Order: sequence, then C-alpha cells, then structure tokens
Amino acid sequence: MAELIEIPTPDGTAQAYLGRPEGPSKGGVLFYMDALGLRPRIADMVEEIASWGYLVLAPNVFYRDGDVDAVGPGDADLRIAENRAAFFASGVMDRIGNLTPERVAVDVPAYVETLCKYAGDGPIGTHGYCMGARLAIRTAGLLPDEVVAVGGFHGGGLATDEPESPHTKIAGTHAEYVFGHADNDRSMTPDNVATLGRTLEAAGLTYTNEIYPGASHGYTMADTSEWHAEACARHFGELKALYDRTLGALS
Repeated sequence: MAELIEIPTPDGTAQAYLGRPEGPSKGGVLFYMDALGLRPRIADMVEEIASWGYLVLAPNVFYRDGDVDAVGPGDADLRIAENRAAFFASGVMDRIGNLTPERVAVDVPAYVETLCKYAGDGPIGTHGYCMGARLAIRTAGLLPDEVVAVGGFHGGGLATDEPESPHTKIAGTHAEYVFGHADNDRSMTPDNVATLGRTLEAAGLTYTNEIYPGASHGYTMADTSEWHAEACARHFGELKALYDRTLGALS
C-alpha cells in the first residue's frame, strides 16, 4: 500500500500518497485524484504506476476542506450508484468549485518540491482523473519547462468558453499529452474534445485525444459504479507508454 505522507503548503498541510519503485526511479509523477478523494483505490493506482519504475505522489487537493477521512467517501460502497450520487450531493461540487486556479497556483510548487525531494530533480510527468485532469493541464502551464508528460482521463471541463479554461494553458507548454475521454460525457462533449484537439494541434505538440467508446465518466475507478474494465485497462496501457516515451527515455 502507498505510504501516507504530509506536504507543507502556504495554506496548510496536505496529505498525500507516496508510491516508490522497487529500484531506482525513472522520474517523478504527480498524480491528481478524482473528486472522490484519496482512498484505497487511489493508493492501488499509485502503486501500479510506481511498479513501472516511477516515484508517484498523489496529494489530497481538497486539504483546505479537511483531511483524507473528512473529504473521502469513508465506508460508503460507491459501486452502488445511489451511494455514489449521495456522496456527490454531500459537498463534492463545492470543494471542486473552491479549488480555483489561484489556489492551484499556490499548491503546485509545494507538490512539485515534495515530489522532487523523493524523486530527485529533473523533468516530471503529471496526470489526473475527473477534475484532476484539469489540474494536470494547469500544472504543465505553470511549469512548462519541467513537465514533459501530461495525461487526462475522464476529465471534465477541459475546454470551455471561460477565459481561464484549462485548454488555454496549453500554448507554450512542451509536454506530450494523452487524453482518454469518457463517452457521452456532458462535461466533455465531442465538441469540447474537438476544441481541445485543435488547441493541441495549434501548439505543435505530440498528443492523443480520443473518446473511449462505451466508457462512462469515472471509468478508471474500480470502487465505483462507473468502472469500465476495458477502458480502464486501455488507460493504464496508454499512460505507461506515455511515461516510458518521456520520463523513461530520459533516465
């Protein structure tokens, strides 16, 4: 199981899962959780990625709202759709809304400093799920010279009409991007996916930007009713390939 550590930030202390590779690290990976918080499923995913040879850090990005236990689902069985819906109705959207771009800009340097403390200085990769995909893009925008790989899976709101939409932060970055979008996702429609693709193309970046057929929002999360085994396996394969092409090639 991944180790639970603490990260000091200007706004308080954020808990985080830390996953260590068995041998020397190929590089550091900043893993952004979904809106359901740090929990055993996230720890398992951190361990999976660490087994590929990377040092992985997954912070509780909602630390301002409480610790891991306070903002997570606790003992609720999210594989039951009604329980998942009830958890989302318990304040999740408020926490997402409170995580403004300004707060992300405060947090990212603290997360990266801690990641490099364990992984060593050098290029990093980052990826996220659900709203975590937005944070991964913003991290690349804030640190364009450090981030060499960005992944986003069943992300929502990645390309909107808002001035601070995450996709507006892609220009000027140098990372390779891999996106695996949920099918029939109201928070990331085919038009939104196309906008994201045009932005990546205009920036001259290497990227993959695809909708996974039949995969609903949350398809990677085996502890919820939205899990889709085939799409989840595909995401792990594409994410590993991304990190091996970028971080792994530099080690």
